[in-house]
Amino acid sequence: MAPRKQNTQSDKAPALKGVRRSLQVLEYIALNPGRATDVAEGLNVSWATLHRTLSELEQGGFIARDADSNRYSIGPRMWFIGTAYLAEHKMLEAARPYLDAAAEAGDYTVQLVERSGRLAVTLYSYQTAGEVITKSTYGYHFPLHCGSKGQVLLAYSTPADIEEFLAGPLESLTPETVTQPKQLRKTLKEIKSQGYAQTVGDVQQFTGSLSAPVFDRAQQAVGAVCFITKRSAFRDAETLEEILETLLRTAHSTSLALGWRPGA
Repeated sequence: MAPRKQNTQSDKAPALKGVRRSLQVLEYIALNPGRATDVAEGLNVSWATLHRTLSELEQGGFIARDADSNRYSIGPRMWFIGTAYLAEHKMLEAARPYLDAAAEAGDYTVQLVERSGRLAVTLYSYQTAGEVITKSTYGYHFPLHCGSKGQVLLAYSTPADIEEFLAGPLESLTPETVTQPKQLRKTLKEIKSQGYAQTVGDVQQFTGSLSAPVFDRAQQAVGAVCFITKRSAFRDAETLEEILETLLRTAHSTSLALGWRPGA
């Protein structure tokens, strides 16, 4: 019997390259649904190179193509994977009763978020009263410098991590989005000093938000609680104080449930 051929590094390279490309395509389409040519241009690869990857991902249900527009978007298989992640999420499980109670207490959207790369990703979003605020539900994730939730997550990162983020592209979602690194550094220091963040009009011009960090037993900021409401609420000092009090209580209770202890 002929000896079994050993796998070499060169044998593995094509397979690993294919996996990396598939992951890059999934992440890109999650943020930028579009046609094959749009995806190829965004990832700087040829259409011929991308075609097989798109076909395999579509056949597996990881992405879906609209027959009329030929635009690709995330498919049902990815939703299945995402919900499996949430089902075992310790922070979400610990926070849910406090988030539900907060949503019942006022006219604002309540979110629980965590960081993924350069984005603040929504794990939970709920509003019980009033008009639902657009782009505050599942599926809308924003760069860390946009909105109070991202700024909280960034503020509690390491100095090196902050500098690396600020050295990258800082897009402007509205005319009020802060994109100047010097000003953002000052804002991040203020957030750590006061223990919460507040922004108005920098994600959507008709909304504002307040966010506070969630800590685990290792004293690490693992997420943030965010309240999003109409811009008009920020003109009423009494209303704003009530929202902030509820926010801090919710974040504090969630942290305690995760094993955090003040001053530990």
